[in-house]
Amino acid sequence: MDTASTREYAGKKILELGATNPDLCVVGADLNKSTFTNLFAEKYPDRFFDVGIAEQNMVNIAAGLAASGKIPIVSTFAVFGSTRPMDQLRVGVAQSNLNVKVILTHAGLITGEDGISAQSLEDISLFLSLHSFSVLVPSDAYEAQAAVELAVNTPGPFYIRLSRPETPVLNHENIQLQQGGSNVMVNGSNISIFACGYMVYHAIEAAKILKEQHGISARVVNIYSLNPIDKSIIIKCAKESQFILTVEEHFKYGGLHSLISQIVAQNNPVKVLSVSMNTYAESGTSDELINKYGLNFNLKKETSIYDFVW
Repeated sequence: MDTASTREYAGKKILELGATNPDLCVVGADLNKSTFTNLFAEKYPDRFFDVGIAEQNMVNIAAGLAASGKIPIVSTFAVFGSTRPMDQLRVGVAQSNLNVKVILTHAGLITGEDGISAQSLEDISLFLSLHSFSVLVPSDAYEAQAAVELAVNTPGPFYIRLSRPETPVLNHENIQLQQGGSNVMVNGSNISIFACGYMVYHAIEAAKILKEQHGISARVVNIYSLNPIDKSIIIKCAKESQFILTVEEHFKYGGLHSLISQIVAQNNPVKVLSVSMNTYAESGTSDELINKYGLNFNLKKETSIYDFVW
C-alpha cells in the first residue's frame, strides 16, 4: 500500500492556495521545516511570520491578521499549538469567531520517538471544547489536502489534525470533504467501527480480520469531521448494529468516543466500546507504540468486543 505524509501534502496545498489567494498568510513558531510551511515561506516571504518559540504570540498575531481581513494559518506541532496557547485560542479566536485556521502536525501517539512530552493526546478534546471551531481529522494525505482547501475557503476558525510519519493512502487524490461529512470505507451489518485520522487504516484492517477469521461483518466509518459531526450516520449505525466501536489515537474522554456516545445515548442507545489511549506513553517508533498500546488492527486491547458478538 502506498504511503504519504499528511503534513507534507498539507504544506504543498497551502503553497498552492497561496498562489490564488493573496489574503492567505502563515504564522509559524520555529518548526516550519517540520510542518512544511517553509515551502510557503520561501515563495511568499512577505506573507509568512515566524514568531519563534512563542505560541501564545503566534495565535494572537493570527487573530489580529484575521481581524484585519486576512486568512491566517497557524502552524506548529499539535502539542505546542493546543495546550500552550489555549487562552489565546479561546479568547482571541473562538469567542470572536475569527477566521483563523489552526493546522497542527505531529499529533497523537505516532509522533513516536519525540517522546511523551511531544505526544498530543488531548488536542481533539481541547478544540472540541471551543464551540466555534470546526474540527477535521483527515485519514490520509489526500484528505489532508482536501481539509486545508475546505478550511481556507470556509469562514470561521478551523482545527486540522495531522500526523508526523507517512501513513497509508486510502483515498483518491481528488477527494473532497465537507463540514459534518463522513465516508463509509467498508460496508457491514453486525457491528460499526468509527475511526478518524490514522486509525481509519487500522479500522479497515480490523474489519478484514473480523470478516475472514470470525465471520463478523463490520461497517467502517471514516468520521473525519468531528465538529460539526455527521449525526445521521451515527444514528443509522446505532439502529443497525449490535454495538459500536470507536477507534482513536487520543484519550478516550473528550474525543471521538465521547462524541459518539453522546449522540447514541440521546437517539438510539446501544453499547459503545472504545479502543483508545488511557495513559501517557513513551518514546518509540510509531509501530512499536501502536502495538504496545493496543491501537493496531488486531484490536488486542479491547478483546471484549468479541464477547458482545458471540
